[in-house]
Amino acid sequence: MKDLEQNKTWFNADSYTVEERKSWYSQVADAYNRARPRYSMQLVSRAVELAQVHRDAILLEVGCGPGTATTSFAQLGFSMVCLEPSLEACELARQDCVQYPNVEVKNTTFEEWDLEPGKFNAVLSATAFHWIPAEIGYPKAADALQDKGSLILMLNMQAQPDYEVYQVLHQVYQIHAPSLGQYETRETQEKNFRSFGQFAIDSGRFQDLVSQELVCEVSYSVDDYLTLLSTYSPYIALEQEKRDSLFAGLREALEKKCGGSVEVSFLSGFHVARKI
Repeated sequence: MKDLEQNKTWFNADSYTVEERKSWYSQVADAYNRARPRYSMQLVSRAVELAQVHRDAILLEVGCGPGTATTSFAQLGFSMVCLEPSLEACELARQDCVQYPNVEVKNTTFEEWDLEPGKFNAVLSATAFHWIPAEIGYPKAADALQDKGSLILMLNMQAQPDYEVYQVLHQVYQIHAPSLGQYETRETQEKNFRSFGQFAIDSGRFQDLVSQELVCEVSYSVDDYLTLLSTYSPYIALEQEKRDSLFAGLREALEKKCGGSVEVSFLSGFHVARKI
């Protein structure tokens, strides 16, 4: 894939072909499962409360990946139908959910999934709904919901190291992949987070938007931090040779600056909106 694809925005599904969207994370499914941050049960419980879904509710999850958010909702007792286009991620999700017999994971895209109108109490998507064209995603989600059902959009923004560490890494990015060397400020993450919720309202199918966010901090080993980076789209889009050179440079810089661990922080939150 050409380097210009690094400039695709995280929320613009139309920048990717259907086949790209289906298989984008397939080669990094295991890395995604191991390195991506999970969702705070504080946020999950609050989203469920605001969505007013009862314990015997049926949830539809769109783009469950390897089950990053699925298990958090499943352990609350919900029955779930989970859709995931990547076969590799789908198999990991099934393994992670083996103890939850009321969770069904289907290997399909939301676009290709046969709509079951009015069946679900809530539609859930965790850092995935932006992969679906808005003109398809929001209307189909609304149609899948019962009257007064809720759309729950969980979102983890990209993890960022301390700015002092970033300044060291920036020199590596300038050599190997200049377009990736942009520091995402907290203000930028907050702006992107808010805009994502507004998309649901702008669709004309949802109302009563409620959002909540918090700052999360995670400590990674250098290996695990590089594994995390490998799951982000701009890094997936890099040619293999360039990615290998970049990661070798980042590893060297991180080991000199941070020793054995890398402290990162990111904005995590949810949007809940009611079907009109």
